[in-house]
Amino acid sequence: MAINAQELQGQWNKLKGQVKEKWGQLTDDDLQITGGNVDQLVGRIQQKTGIAREAVEKFLTDLTQHGGSTVAHAAQAVGDFAHTAGDRLRDGYGQVSEQVRERYESAEDLVRHNPGQSVAAAFGIGLVAGLIVGLALRSR
Repeated sequence: MAINAQELQGQWNKLKGQVKEKWGQLTDDDLQITGGNVDQLVGRIQQKTGIAREAVEKFLTDLTQHGGSTVAHAAQAVGDFAHTAGDRLRDGYGQVSEQVRERYESAEDLVRHNPGQSVAAAFGIGLVAGLIVGLALRSR
């Protein structure tokens, strides 16, 4: 079974991880396709793993014909889900930040239009908080 070199090169970045998963002793340097020479790649894999050339070629052919294993499809699905979740998270963050900005502007306007009431409210809140802390410390 011959390997379609053009197809293998086009998908190589995706498929390289599956080859390393199958033969863990291979390094990134071992898995370089130099000058489009797939035969050299197969030879390096064969030399490093001790696997018959035909078996290496069959594995690579299966990867290219089937677009990888179900693991690759699952990884793609997880990647798609993560991308969608990230988009939704960014959208939610944008909505929350917009609401916070609007509330801050409302509070700013309230203070600007009612400075006396705002100072009195802040003083009252501070006084109540001080009394609570004082009573809590006295009861110990």
